Amino acid sequence: MKNKEGSFIWGGSAAFILFTYLLFLVYPVSSLLKQSIMVANKVSFENFITFFSKSYFNETLINSFKVSFMATVFSLIIGTVLAYLFTMYQFKGKSVLQILIIIASMSAPFVGAYSWILLLGRSGVVSQLATNLFGIKMFDIYGFTGIVMVFTLQLFPLIFLYVLGAFKNIDNSILEAAEGLGTTGLKRMYQVILPLLLPTISAGALLVFMRAFSDFGTPMLIGEGYRTFPVLIYTEFMSEVGGNEAFASSLAVIAIIIALIIFLGQKYVTNKNTFKMSALHKVKDREVAGLKRVVVYLISYGVVFLAILPQIYLIYTSFLNTKGMVFKPGYSLDSYRQAFDRTGSAILNSIRIPLIAIILVVIFSIFIAYLTVKKKSWLTELIDILSMIPYVVPGTVLGVAFLAAFNTGVGGTGVLAITGTLVIIIISLTVRRLPYTVRSSVASISQIPDSIEEAASSLGSSSFNTFVKIIVPMMLSGVISGAILSWITMLSELSTSVLLYNVNTKTMPVAIYTEVIRGNYGIAAALSTILTAMTVISLLLFMKLTHSKELTM
Repeated sequence: MKNKEGSFIWGGSAAFILFTYLLFLVYPVSSLLKQSIMVANKVSFENFITFFSKSYFNETLINSFKVSFMATVFSLIIGTVLAYLFTMYQFKGKSVLQILIIIASMSAPFVGAYSWILLLGRSGVVSQLATNLFGIKMFDIYGFTGIVMVFTLQLFPLIFLYVLGAFKNIDNSILEAAEGLGTTGLKRMYQVILPLLLPTISAGALLVFMRAFSDFGTPMLIGEGYRTFPVLIYTEFMSEVGGNEAFASSLAVIAIIIALIIFLGQKYVTNKNTFKMSALHKVKDREVAGLKRVVVYLISYGVVFLAILPQIYLIYTSFLNTKGMVFKPGYSLDSYRQAFDRTGSAILNSIRIPLIAIILVVIFSIFIAYLTVKKKSWLTELIDILSMIPYVVPGTVLGVAFLAAFNTGVGGTGVLAITGTLVIIIISLTVRRLPYTVRSSVASISQIPDSIEEAASSLGSSSFNTFVKIIVPMMLSGVISGAILSWITMLSELSTSVLLYNVNTKTMPVAIYTEVIRGNYGIAAALSTILTAMTVISLLLFMKLTHSKELTM
């Protein structure tokens, strides 16, 4: 009887989750594909032929690859070196620096871009200071160089957190054995440590590359004439002059194919180099002296200062008097007053929309993790694959897909015609940020032995009762770790929301973006500061809930 009841509950749960994915992921992407190949009510590949035959569009795709590749390379170098220094050496202020790195990584990339405009733009404070005092013309923040710099400083913390977590699994006896054989310094790093870190590094590289490849706000703000793929999709879809929804859908389909190819390539590399390692003797940091000590301090403090500088300057400018694009002498809270007057609903939306979405994310993640680990079948395997697709689909593409699917309802019937409502933004955020919590939940539940459920069953507990009262509490720390990442990325989400919002559903990232575009820099700075404060408070709550002093991935 209990077995039948359990089968009904888990079979029904799996069917419901699959139906949800079919409705809110497979159907929108299918609608996108249909829209991309339908020209004048006939099947045609005209849009794809147009894209690949014109250098204008090809160059845009190449531009996206170039900035994403360079940002990934620089992020890998900086993030790995920094994680190495934090693991191997003792130095003052390490804990504070780590928190600052996390804060730098959690803000929206376009906020960093906006800050760097204030610092190194044509009228930026550093640019003017260098010109007036030393007659030096600073490098141009706009275009390729600026985009790569902003992406690197924004995304290297992801590599740092990934690699820092991986270092905890390396057994110190391996490093000592290498030293005993005469392999030290860079040679040990290249021949011993990097191979051990390769699966983690490749996973981090994928995340950095896809975030850079799919980012819309940064190239939109500082790209100027340097076009990237997400900006092209947005302008083709939203432009009142020359916009083409079918062509934009074709671009979105191309972006999905590219993302899947890169994702599968990374999976292949990871599977070829996967191994399990358990550190009985963890690597201990040691004191450093002399020139090496100076180098450690210079790199650690220098990199973190550059990463956090935009946030610091943004907070400072939020208290300056402003008039449009010009900062005036004196300090006041006028920018905050105007921010609350003009965009008070955006602040409220940035709390209630992610809050509803994160509740859905946690519930779905717990069930998906349990089903895919403990109730393996072809159905749960399919759910596991579907749950990872949003991880690599760019936000702009998902936004276009939702508009194509739900503008006139499912199949044009008017059912679920949710475009312009709060519901479409909540669902899009839930679908897009679900993978973070699912992965950490899967990792957590994988460590729970089956014998616990068997023991509970022998004592008369039903399958669902064991799940609620024993399994869920045991996997909660992993769920919370993933949920904090989902929550913080929801707070700063722009790529999808900028396509789906209306005046009643505008969020803070969208409000910041529109205020920057309008030249209201003071209000944008105040909103960015509020967003940063919300992120920091979220992190502190996470650390208190999990009794953790640090965050790793």
